[in-house]
This record gives sequence, structure tokens and C-alpha cells, in this order.
Amino acid sequence: MYFMALATDYDGTLAHDGLVNASTVSALEKLKKSGRKLILVTGRELPDLRQVFPELSLFDKVVAENGALIYTPASEEERAISPAPSADLIDRLKRRGVKPLSVGRSIVATWEPHQATVLDVIKKLGLELEIIFNKGAVMILPTGINKATGLAAALEDLKLSPHNVVAVGDAENDHAFLRASGCSVAVANALPAVKETADLVTREMRGKGVEELIR
Repeated sequence: MYFMALATDYDGTLAHDGLVNASTVSALEKLKKSGRKLILVTGRELPDLRQVFPELSLFDKVVAENGALIYTPASEEERAISPAPSADLIDRLKRRGVKPLSVGRSIVATWEPHQATVLDVIKKLGLELEIIFNKGAVMILPTGINKATGLAAALEDLKLSPHNVVAVGDAENDHAFLRASGCSVAVANALPAVKETADLVTREMRGKGVEELIR
């Protein structure tokens, strides 16, 4: 059994409009019973994820905040792998009228068209941060933190090689962890650039595409 784990994005991949179909949950359960590991790799913050996806315990590891936080559902251990956001950054963004503004353990997130304001604030404060896009979402993280670094930390915990992982996603911020895996897959609704670089493209969209991949 060469591929020992499935690493999957959440929004637009597993989920449609934030929710996962029962048939997709059943497919994940079947994969877990085969002895393989499940890793969720998402830009979402953990409290939000818990609220929308009650079946989180299916996963061996959750990479949240676009790679900044590693969560182990079995033990409920949370481990931040990058520093907390600067209070100055948050204050300055609020004063510049950036709304909505979400602040996690490490991530700071908003939506387009606020990216120009975000970049201006980062430059003026002289912070070593980067902006990562995700289908309209604008995520601010320490330089070098992305889904690939988060996945690497999760795989180290699980004592697995990236070569033994199948990764599936749909958007710009998925490129990093798809490239870092042994087999990269784009669901049918993925952005064209993601499809172009993936090893495989599913016929079905979102959760149905993940079910197809699992089969």
C-alpha cells in the first residue's frame, strides 16, 4: 500500500458552501477503516471549523490557519507553528477600515478588495509577512508559512513521508501542499491553474470529487 494518507482541503474541495455531504463523510470513514490516515488542510480557523464540521474527529491531523496551526483531534492538542499576529498590525488594519477582519492564533484574514490596504500597512510597519489568496479571501501570515509547511509538520508527527500522501484541493493556496505530495489531485471545480499543475483531475466536483478519488 504505497499511498498511506489523504490530505484534503476543506472549502470547495470536501465542502460546498461550508458543509460536507453525508456521502462524503461515509467515504472518509471507509478510507480510515482501510488503515490509511486522514489529514485536513485548511485556511479556516479551528473554532470556525469545529462549528461547521462536527465530524472533525475522523481526521488524524488538522492543519488549520493555512499551515500555522496543527490540531490533533484524538488528544485535542493544538500546536501553533508560527508566532501570534502583531497587535500593531491588527490595530492599524481596523483603523484603516478593513472589514471583516478575522484574527486567529497566527493568521489574520479579510476579503478582497482589501489586499492593497493590507500590503500598505505591512510595508509601513516593516513586518515580514506575506499575503496568500484563496478565491477572494486575503490571508496574512508570517513569511514561509503555508499549507505545505503545515502538512510537513503534521506528517512528521505521523511519521509519514510526503511521497506516501495523496493531496486534493481547488484554489490558489492549495498549490503549495499539492506540490509537496506524492500525488496531487484537483477537483473538477478547481481553478484552471490548479488543474494544470495537478497529476490528476476528478470528473466530479467538490465532495463528490473526493469520493471519486477515494474509490
